[in-house]
Amino acid sequence: MQSFSGKEKTNEEVVEAVLLENYNRYYRLAYSYVKNEADAADIVQNGAYKAIRGSKSLRNAEFAGTWIYRIMLNEIFRFCKRRGPQVLSLDEVPIEQGKEDVYEDIDLKEALDSLNAEDKAVIELRFFEDKPLNEIAEILGENLSTVKSRLYRGIRKLRIQLADE
Repeated sequence: MQSFSGKEKTNEEVVEAVLLENYNRYYRLAYSYVKNEADAADIVQNGAYKAIRGSKSLRNAEFAGTWIYRIMLNEIFRFCKRRGPQVLSLDEVPIEQGKEDVYEDIDLKEALDSLNAEDKAVIELRFFEDKPLNEIAEILGENLSTVKSRLYRGIRKLRIQLADE
């Protein structure tokens, strides 16, 4: 990749630029899994560090965005596996005072959280990050047909869950 000065950009410079441009996307993606601002920020920081540190191994700077998404998803999955399932004590659950809603909210976040991590990643990358299916396949390191199956399975599960509410 060339900069305006005509000088070839290093992989590290390209990675830094992509990280800065997409920080909020990476943060939202991490937050959608961990539901904690500090943990999401830590995940993105660790992912950014690993991306910059490993930028020399990036073969084609054109694919820096896809490569960084894969790093971020790996960090998210690693964090979730290390943390394990979260159990709330009844003492930690806030008791809401006041009148109960007359209508039921369709809670897309809860429905997304009910999906397994792989299906959720495909749904989020496709609909919230507006990524084409072939790029999602590259990010996740899976076949295009697998990504399509995960997408349609995830959509079907979301429809069922949201119809029940």
